[in-house]
Amino acid sequence: MFYYLLKYVLLGPLLRLVFRPRIEGLENVPASGPAIVAGNHLSFSDHFLMPAMLKRRITFLAKAEYFTGPGLKGRLTAFFFRSAGQIPVDRSGKEAGQAAIREGLGVLRRGELLGIYPEGTRLHDGRLYKGKVGVAVMALRAGVPVVPCAMIGTFEAQPPGKVVPHVHPVTIRFGKALDFSRYAGMEHEKAVLRAVTDEIMYAILTLSQQEYVDEYAAVVKAAQAQAAEKKERRFPRAPLS
Repeated sequence: MFYYLLKYVLLGPLLRLVFRPRIEGLENVPASGPAIVAGNHLSFSDHFLMPAMLKRRITFLAKAEYFTGPGLKGRLTAFFFRSAGQIPVDRSGKEAGQAAIREGLGVLRRGELLGIYPEGTRLHDGRLYKGKVGVAVMALRAGVPVVPCAMIGTFEAQPPGKVVPHVHPVTIRFGKALDFSRYAGMEHEKAVLRAVTDEIMYAILTLSQQEYVDEYAAVVKAAQAQAAEKKERRFPRAPLS
């Protein structure tokens, strides 16, 4: 119930009024039945804007950190995600990917829309990174279409570190649903999973017109963190007097 209260009373009308998002290709989202909506992820605002504009309810696999953050902001974020019915996924450990797939398949078996960001995480440079094959596994196992989606302008509306977004033109663009029924029964073939994932990412890229990086965002993020740590060790900050 809180999901619909947010969508139609509390948050949805406010987002429409402030951002006046332009919606393109909404007819490409199936009116009923299970489907995956796979999109780019540029800003924290993405979590609110896309669900608010869709006619159907959509369930996202959200990182577990959104449910365990400290302080008032952490509690409010956790309350929102739990109340909106979003599913926490622990991304650490060897079983993380399988847990996410199990949860996603559960949503699809109920005939619902599943939202996923194939990049797995987002970096702060506005580029599109290589997709993880989990989206392909779920699409093939469940036998459902994948609707590519591009969020455009949310990076500028709420850049990294900005808590309160500012007004900036936003476009939410849905592409034609991708049918992978030709690969039925081949969800264990690594080459097939890579091909399906790359086709999804190419569709997102075509819609978003971002710069593409053929590396996993998590790998790049880890390398950046390691480089920053080395720099800090070499040039430690002077203590404040």
